[in-house]
Amino acid sequence: MRVVMASTRLAGTDGVSLEAAKMREVLRAAGHEVWYLAGELEPDEEQGVLVPEMHFAPPEVRALTKRAFAGEGRDPRLIQEIEEAGVRLAARLEPAFEELNPDLLVVQNAWAIPMQLPLAVALWRLVQRRRLPAVSHNHDYPWERPRFARSHVRPLLERYFPPDHAVVQLSINSIAQRELKTRRGLDSLLLPNVMDYDRAPPSFDAFNADFRETLGIRPDQLLLLQPTRVVPRKRIELAVDLAAALAARDPVLLVSHAAGDEGQDYRRGLETYAHERGVDLRFASEYVARRRRFSGQHKVYSLWDAYLHADFVTYPSRYEGFGNAMLEAVWMNKPLLIGRYPVYLSDIRPKGFRFVEVEDRITPEVVEQVVRLLDDAELRRGVVEHNRELARRHFGYGTLRKVTRAAVEQARTRAKEARWPG
Repeated sequence: MRVVMASTRLAGTDGVSLEAAKMREVLRAAGHEVWYLAGELEPDEEQGVLVPEMHFAPPEVRALTKRAFAGEGRDPRLIQEIEEAGVRLAARLEPAFEELNPDLLVVQNAWAIPMQLPLAVALWRLVQRRRLPAVSHNHDYPWERPRFARSHVRPLLERYFPPDHAVVQLSINSIAQRELKTRRGLDSLLLPNVMDYDRAPPSFDAFNADFRETLGIRPDQLLLLQPTRVVPRKRIELAVDLAAALAARDPVLLVSHAAGDEGQDYRRGLETYAHERGVDLRFASEYVARRRRFSGQHKVYSLWDAYLHADFVTYPSRYEGFGNAMLEAVWMNKPLLIGRYPVYLSDIRPKGFRFVEVEDRITPEVVEQVVRLLDDAELRRGVVEHNRELARRHFGYGTLRKVTRAAVEQARTRAKEARWPG
């Protein structure tokens, strides 16, 4: 089949883009042709159609989103504006659909998180018009984010986030799966985030050998890697506290990703907090990306290069849809500090992983566990090997292949049996 994978953005190191790339890899291995369609793509993307109007960043899109979630009470005029904007965007996308002529549409989060309201409308109109089999890969639902708790466009959320008619739903954790059923009456397949644990991780080479040197980090300094965006729910201040507790080891706390879509206030607050605690905090998004390249006067390394040079990974999140950094650290054979967020407690911890867990503060016991892993190579090797085998079994590509195959089959069946309008 020819599959079109659509989203606001399919580029960079955010969780949605990473999981979409893994699904594309599995679909291609199964013999399907897969094209990206999004408002942002990697510069070297060879099978993608770029439509900037699909992105969540244009001022007119941000304005609609701001108005939609500024308070309670239905606003019929605003709902009509969004529907009309969706009609215009559908017309803008129609030539791409004509050119690509997909047999299946996979929507990556654009029918789940309401950051681009007209896009959700547009994609649904195109699915209906073409009677197209569709899968909605839902990474974040509206009710999971406080900023979407109040809304003037509740009917739109119930209609498009996600749409129910003939669409196969994928939820990334069991909590979200249950909530979707409770709130919307929709069943969904459970597809956790995954990694290809049958493939060996990358190693040191000529390109990444100078990673520390480029970023001004000495070989003898302890490198703590925070491989996330700079947003409050990541609780990076706890990673700062850990670095402060390890001051004798002259640590550097390196944050790999940018601030993203939630502003710069949290980053500025972290910089102040780290300065007060005497912690060397670095933000490295200009030097770390999904793929290696050269940018101006310096290299841009892959995220895996950053992992390779890290001594320990910090991930003290309050909330995660699943936990890509956990999967990545395990794949890269790194010990990990992890927050006891709800999905970790429900879907990951029961499998038997061995991480250093943190609740609301860095306690002496937490520091002691981290120090033991840093100092005892045999213990550290046993821990990372144990974690990798568990992850391969539960969160490997075998799971992705099985669930994706079921979703494709169900989508084709539902499209044939659906009562389409007109």
